Amino acid sequence: FWVTVTPIVEVMYPGAIMYYFWTFYRQPFGATLSITGLLVGKWITIVFAWYWWANFPMNFVMPATMVGSALILDCTLLLTRSWMLTAIFGVWAFAMMFNPTQYAIFGYSHQPLVLDGQLMS
Repeated sequence: FWVTVTPIVEVMYPGAIMYYFWTFYRQPFGATLSITGLLVGKWITIVFAWYWWANFPMNFVMPATMVGSALILDCTLLLTRSWMLTAIFGVWAFAMMFNPTQYAIFGYSHQPLVLDGQLMS
């Protein structure tokens, strides 16, 4: 359920910060600021908790990046200037951009590999 639950849960933080920045400052960068902050916190957790403390390889614990989705959400608010249209179309685009933006990070693991005569998936 990673591909479906993550965008649904993670759109709450950008929505709250977008409201604050748009209502008080008329600046449409709340989602990008929020997701970038969450990504920095996630990387700190991965490096200290998983890599240094538990000694997991970095390619096993890569975080999901949602910066591309947040940019789409901010651009939707900037172009429409409407909360209703952003809630309908922007959040839909936020969720739909999740899987294509992850492919650049995890695409290498979708290729079959032959290692010492054994087929690895």
